[in-house]
Amino acid sequence: MNITNHLVEKLEDPFGLLSGDRYEFFLELDVDEEDELYSDKGVGIKIIFVSDENGQRISQYHFFEKGTEKVLDFALEEVEEELVLNFCKEHLEE
Repeated sequence: MNITNHLVEKLEDPFGLLSGDRYEFFLELDVDEEDELYSDKGVGIKIIFVSDENGQRISQYHFFEKGTEKVLDFALEEVEEELVLNFCKEHLEE
């Protein structure tokens, strides 16, 4: 799994209920054809990333099929989650 493109947007908390900042990341992925996650339409992952007094972390995520936006029922493996977390940290202020 390789990240080929991304989009990040800071989410607004109009009522000030949440501590810290929330960001929405959309990552485009290059997935090997042999991987069960593979789709010929392409695959992405949507991430809610939190940065607050407790640190930076992935709050939630889901994979989706590009074009149809269909949610795919897969979880990140530990190594992949670390890769995605580090990617989000590095691209937070774009």
